Amino acid sequence: MAERRVNVGWAEGLHARPASIFVRAATASGVPVTIAKSDGTPVNAASMLAVLGLGAQGGEEIVLASEAEGAEAALDRLAKLVAEGLDELPETV
Repeated sequence: MAERRVNVGWAEGLHARPASIFVRAATASGVPVTIAKSDGTPVNAASMLAVLGLGAQGGEEIVLASEAEGAEAALDRLAKLVAEGLDELPETV
């Protein structure tokens, strides 16, 4: 299982617009990814309701994980997106 631990870079956390950006990026990654608070239950990263339900705040640690082929590169890109609070998925890391 590939895993990345990262602090949420969006000041407002994973709410509304940042959650939408993240969910689109997770879906576009082409691999199944889960997201969880560091002490929480993993949920589907491609589900807007699940991501919003986490209630992840700015600066809070989250865990991204996947067992799929190609997971390492996908998790690197998603971790960069979250950590830096970017407005879109980076093409390369």
